[in-house]
Amino acid sequence: MTDLTNNEAEVLVERRGALGILTLNRPRALNSLTLGMVRIIDAALDDFAADPAIAAVLLQGAGDRGLCAGGDIRMVHDSGKAGDGMGETFWREEYRLNARIAHYAKPYIAIMDGITMGGGVGLSAHGSHRITTERLRLAMPETGIGFFPDVGATWLLAHAPGELGTYLGLTGAIVGAADAILANLADVAVESTRLPELIAALAALSAGADAEAVTSVIAEHRFETSAPSLAAHRSVIDRAFAHDTVEAIFEALAGEGGDFAAQTLQTLKSKSPTALMIALRMLREARASQDLETCLNREFAGAAMILTLADFYEGVRAAVIDKDRNPRWSPASLAEVAASDLERFFRPHKAPPFGAI
Repeated sequence: MTDLTNNEAEVLVERRGALGILTLNRPRALNSLTLGMVRIIDAALDDFAADPAIAAVLLQGAGDRGLCAGGDIRMVHDSGKAGDGMGETFWREEYRLNARIAHYAKPYIAIMDGITMGGGVGLSAHGSHRITTERLRLAMPETGIGFFPDVGATWLLAHAPGELGTYLGLTGAIVGAADAILANLADVAVESTRLPELIAALAALSAGADAEAVTSVIAEHRFETSAPSLAAHRSVIDRAFAHDTVEAIFEALAGEGGDFAAQTLQTLKSKSPTALMIALRMLREARASQDLETCLNREFAGAAMILTLADFYEGVRAAVIDKDRNPRWSPASLAEVAASDLERFFRPHKAPPFGAI
């Protein structure tokens, strides 16, 4: 049974056997997330939660390029320029959806096939069953646009093994299936050619099937990935990124020697110095936080202040608008960023998504 038969809808909502299926349907925009999509997903989760015929929910992306390339950052950019509040509205509702996914009462299965970045990570990596494919290209690339990892990613990255999360959050490195599993951002790999077969098997479950039954079906379709590429660099990552200042991380990488450390340092130097410093502090505070909602409230307060940061507009200009990939950061160096300038990004927002935690 199909609830939304209009193929122009931004999210297609379908019931197939015991499975409620959500398909992000903006393939030309790499399924980038809009406020309207957030609201459709939220309403569908209401319906699926109340439907005794639905055992589990599955999220996928239309097309063969990716699940979701992120949030509608151009809209947020334009909203910040106009001062109309739509950017904050988007983030508030998106972050509430991220938390809802993390606590959803029924199994929430995300198929992370192809590009899965930013807001796409928020829609998938908080799920109970996170499936990747050999085509995965996952990243939290926000420091490259004068922003920081959000959508609850500070919570996820802060709880990755060792300093993998710090590395991924600061560098914005793109990783595949094996490294996503290593970093605990995904659970299991399934070959993309077997996805239709997997979805059919999940839909064939009984209405009373539980999370264990879902896990069992997925396990029947899994494949073993090759060794994660980051595993060979864990010692360097864990040493260099254990520091609590970006300056110390830079110094540690410079002293490590080897191509990986040198390339990582070069990557970090291309990012917004202010964003790097905000991101690292966000990750460290997340590591000490009690729950996801606390992190989302902190991210929301920081995101609202990002709309006052010149680097955010310059980063979006260089990456999305002019696409010259040549942002001019201000300040241009870590030494020019005063610690006092960062405090405003960590002041509680007057109206956080989850109220006082």
